[in-house]
Amino acid sequence: MFIPSMLLKQLYTHGSLQKTEDGLCFMLKNRLKDASISEILHIVLDGNHIPKEKITLKVGADMLLSAEEINAKGDISFPLREVITVFLNVRAKAGPEKLKLGLSFKASPFGKLKFEVEDNISDISAKPEGIPRDPHDDYQAEIIKARQAYFASATGAPVNHVGNYSIDPNTLKGNIEHFIGVAQVPIGIAGPLSIDGEYAKGDFVVPLATTEGTLVASYNRGMKLLNMSGGVKATVVDDAMQRAPVFVFSDARGARDFVKWINENIEKIRDEAEATSSVAKLTYIDHFLSNKFAFLRFNYRTGDAAGQNMVGRATFAACGWIMDHYEGIVNFYLESNFATDKKASQINIMRTRGKRVTAEATIKREHLLSVMRVEPKQIDYHGRVAGIGSFLSGVNNTGLHSPNGITAMFIATGQDVANVSESSAGIMYSELTDEGDLYVSLTVPSLIVATYGGGTGIGTQKECLELMDCYGKNKVYKFAEIVGAVALAGEISLASAISSSDWVSSHEQYGRNR
Repeated sequence: MFIPSMLLKQLYTHGSLQKTEDGLCFMLKNRLKDASISEILHIVLDGNHIPKEKITLKVGADMLLSAEEINAKGDISFPLREVITVFLNVRAKAGPEKLKLGLSFKASPFGKLKFEVEDNISDISAKPEGIPRDPHDDYQAEIIKARQAYFASATGAPVNHVGNYSIDPNTLKGNIEHFIGVAQVPIGIAGPLSIDGEYAKGDFVVPLATTEGTLVASYNRGMKLLNMSGGVKATVVDDAMQRAPVFVFSDARGARDFVKWINENIEKIRDEAEATSSVAKLTYIDHFLSNKFAFLRFNYRTGDAAGQNMVGRATFAACGWIMDHYEGIVNFYLESNFATDKKASQINIMRTRGKRVTAEATIKREHLLSVMRVEPKQIDYHGRVAGIGSFLSGVNNTGLHSPNGITAMFIATGQDVANVSESSAGIMYSELTDEGDLYVSLTVPSLIVATYGGGTGIGTQKECLELMDCYGKNKVYKFAEIVGAVALAGEISLASAISSSDWVSSHEQYGRNR
């Protein structure tokens, strides 16, 4: 299996080459995929081959194996994200000078791997004391207690509520570092909400995690109103996740010619990207040229995962192949800030990031009057006035507060809450029907959600997804439709409250905590 040299070097943890009492050590971390090591071929330090009898590997929390034992055994597990510490029984001085460290070993399913890195030797005894951690098992009870004690001593306050949790810390690998406990956010429920989606069909009770008074009540009121008029139609209209590398050339012509080559080799680039994942599918690559820079925007489908890490790994592999096969590249960065990860942007409003979902409903005039005490034309008129305010302010959302419900659902269901920055974009539209009713529609152009992977499998988060039958594979479109429908319920509720001047009094009744 071909692995670009740039990707191979990521196995080595830079800055880990340290002087110990018995010699040197450094760390390898599997950043590729689940693997097993079958043979240590050689380790070379600054041109000197290290005898195998002087090489020892710490595998897992407490297993020490010599290179000779590994070669005899032939099948040492090296899962994704796991760390192996390599000990070398050789003498060397710590210092700032860079040394060349070459490694070669056989690993399934990759075959023979060989790479060289540069690092300087640091003195482990000279490093200042910091947060307690164990690179091989950082989620065991003893190390968690050590960190809690460290935190308490640093702050002068005990860890009480934070340290009480029902989840197994060992399930948090890949979700949190330096774990000491949990933050408990109150969860309320709203609904049921009737949804007519292509994936979400039926009535759904929705968990909302928030500390903002009136939020759950407001969304519940909006759901009641929408149900009276037949519920919400929800549709996922697009799906894309990006990573946007930039390639630097000596002049603009070089950048232009490079893009032409990229288009001619798209199938090979797709093969390299998709080889890193059984899920990620590279759909197309946008290109944008400026000055002597070629910005490439890799677009993927990522199944039921949000996929930022997945597409980062896939794009890194593809770019490694590109770097190995195209001459003239002066510089390269995996992310150019053009995917606008964790940031709102116009390009993602136009081009989609995550799921593009639209929720729409027609609300009867009599229902608005009976539940909200407001005429359809009042809401429609207010929406047009507020549209001017949106234009003047340059905001990324022509609605009122869709990020409120989206954030509450994100916290409850284990989404990456920083993705609210992109998911906050919203395009709200309304019109009066010939019958005097109100048609409302909300498009969320960059809703980044997951039902598998990330934080979705943790304790309460998994439970909240399961309450909506949205945990696991083949559920992400269903969840996206529910989120879009809930956001619409919040929009019509707040629009009605503002239009009927009921907004402040509601907060006084439900939101007072002072």
